[in-house]
Amino acid sequence: MAARHDSQEDPSDAGSTGLPDFGDNIDPMTFEQILEMDDDEEEREFSKSIVFGFFEQAENTFKNMDASLESKDIAQLSSLGHFLKGSSATLGLTKVKDACEKIQHFGAYKDETGTTEVPDKELCLERIKKTMVPLKRDYAEAETILKRYYQSS
Repeated sequence: MAARHDSQEDPSDAGSTGLPDFGDNIDPMTFEQILEMDDDEEEREFSKSIVFGFFEQAENTFKNMDASLESKDIAQLSSLGHFLKGSSATLGLTKVKDACEKIQHFGAYKDETGTTEVPDKELCLERIKKTMVPLKRDYAEAETILKRYYQSS
C-alpha cells in the first residue's frame, strides 16, 4: 500500500522542483538530481560545469558523427550514438537520448528499436543520416533551454 501512496506523490514532487517547464526535451526529475549536487543553489557551479561540459562533448561528437557518416564508418556511428546516449540520459535530455539510441541500433545493423536485423549497410546509413536531423534540432532546443535556465539562476 505504501508503494502506491509514494507513486501518487510523484506528480506533486515533480511540480515542486521549482524548475521551469522544460517541455518534453528535458526530464525534470533526472535534471533535478544533477542540481541536487550543487553546493550553492544560487551559483549552481557544479551542475553548470556538467551541463556546459556536455555541450562541448556533444558538439565534438556531432563533428565525429558527420565525419563517420561521410566515411561510412557504421561501427563508429553506433559507438558515438551509444556514447552520446549515455551522457544525454544522465542530464535527462530525453529526445536526444532517444535519437542517439536509434543511431546506436542502426549502426549495429538493427531497426530503430534494436530488435530486428537490417543487413543493408546503405539503408542503415540513410536511417542514421535522417535521424541526425531531429537529433541536432532537439539538441539545439535543449541547449537553448538549459543556457536560458543557467542565465536566470
